[in-house]
Amino acid sequence: MTYTLNDRPAAPPRVENPVAGPATPVGDRSTAELVRLAAEQMSTLVRDELKLAQIELTQKGKRAGVGAGMFGGAGVVAFYGVGALLAAAVIGLAAAVPAWLSALIIGAVLLVIAGVLALLGRGQMRKAGSPMPQGAVAGVRADIDVIAASVKHGGQR
Repeated sequence: MTYTLNDRPAAPPRVENPVAGPATPVGDRSTAELVRLAAEQMSTLVRDELKLAQIELTQKGKRAGVGAGMFGGAGVVAFYGVGALLAAAVIGLAAAVPAWLSALIIGAVLLVIAGVLALLGRGQMRKAGSPMPQGAVAGVRADIDVIAASVKHGGQR
């Protein structure tokens, strides 16, 4: 391709049509052909973008799955760690009192903590209320009422 001053092409740009074959100058094409070509290229672009999005979501899903598995493994290990710490607490308390009494004391403390957490959780659940999205339901009902009233009055407000 030859260039003129300021690095501009001397001839009109050629557009490669993947369906029609060899490129022809844009200026030699009819408007209908250019519109058809633009529609085909837009269709191809949208399909390619959707494929790219699908591939990206698949990769992110795999990473999220691996991450969730690692979190699960960490939870299991932490569970066993807490058990080991509780055993150490029982053994440490057993130095001052009999072993059965130290286990009983640790167990009672854990049950009291569990009871307090359960009461606090119940309070939070009551504050949350119904799982039904009340605001959204009210909005939909209002929309239905407006549409029904509009239809009833012949579309006039």
